[in-house]
Amino acid sequence: MRSTRFPVPAVVILAAATAVVGFASTAAACTRAVYLGPEGQTVTGRSMDWQEDMHTNLWIFPRGMARDGGLDAGALEWTSRYGSVVASVYEGATADGMNEKGLVANILYLAESEYPPPDDPRPAVTIAAWTQYVLDHHATVAEAVEDLRKETFRVVPVMAPNGRPGMVHLAISDPSGDSAILEYVGGKLRIHHGREYQVMTNSPLFDQQLALNSYWQEIGGTVMLPGTNRAADRFARASFYINACRQSADPREAVADVFSVIRNVGVPRGITTPDKPNISSTIWRTVADQKQLVYYYESTFSPSVVWVKFTDLDFRPKSGVRKLQLDGQPDLAGDQTRGFEPAKPFRFLRQR
Repeated sequence: MRSTRFPVPAVVILAAATAVVGFASTAAACTRAVYLGPEGQTVTGRSMDWQEDMHTNLWIFPRGMARDGGLDAGALEWTSRYGSVVASVYEGATADGMNEKGLVANILYLAESEYPPPDDPRPAVTIAAWTQYVLDHHATVAEAVEDLRKETFRVVPVMAPNGRPGMVHLAISDPSGDSAILEYVGGKLRIHHGREYQVMTNSPLFDQQLALNSYWQEIGGTVMLPGTNRAADRFARASFYINACRQSADPREAVADVFSVIRNVGVPRGITTPDKPNISSTIWRTVADQKQLVYYYESTFSPSVVWVKFTDLDFRPKSGVRKLQLDGQPDLAGDQTRGFEPAKPFRFLRQR
């Protein structure tokens, strides 16, 4: 389904702002934005903000992999149609990635998520595997939306290893610039589908984020933009800057532009509050050039960016799973396409 934009009365904006404050103690902070440059130069960037090191590594997954949804019983099973490069968290979840068709998927924290009940008889996919399911199956956002709208499986939350409840929503984009935002509200999947949905952050629900952002659009970013690290403020800044920055068909310029926007909405290292994961430092960023098929990764603990060129990768079924060890190697830099080593795939986090 496609969301419709209407003029937003002040009372709605106030209600949405109240919702942001109300969920401030439970939402983590991340931001995703899609750059729609000329000549089809599409680039998606995101930040990962969290209270601790998530021991992230990069992985190459080939076509033809046998997969399951991450439960010991009742899990959905499938075989991957497309190869992908992904960023793992806790060596137990796919948090981010791009497949060989240029489809990008990013999960971000959403405290308001309400998933189907445990007695739902449909086969299940945990949130740790949800991103991977999309990358494995689909070449475009339209394909993914058509498939996911059928709700043939249920999505199941899992606990993070640090004890935080896993509550996420999913953003996807493709080389055409098409986007979709997927959230579970009241146990049902809600989909916002369209090129206009370039930005996603965290709480509140996406409808309310759009309402809040309409207020800042009326003010105009050249006059004033909100500057805190709250999700609604980051949404407003990213929405303005992703379109206000230089729009270029040059991939180097486009990637640099997206990095500059995602860095602008980042949270400086060391800003964390134990009982408020929404006030968390940015620990890494990714930028995916969906036209040139290059995936960039930047750790905020590292002085350098690393990248992977899909045109030099083998995604054939017999090519095997490969891993780029980032955790513990902050000095890695530059083109790491040849730096992956054969590895056993990580096991998706299970329910506790």
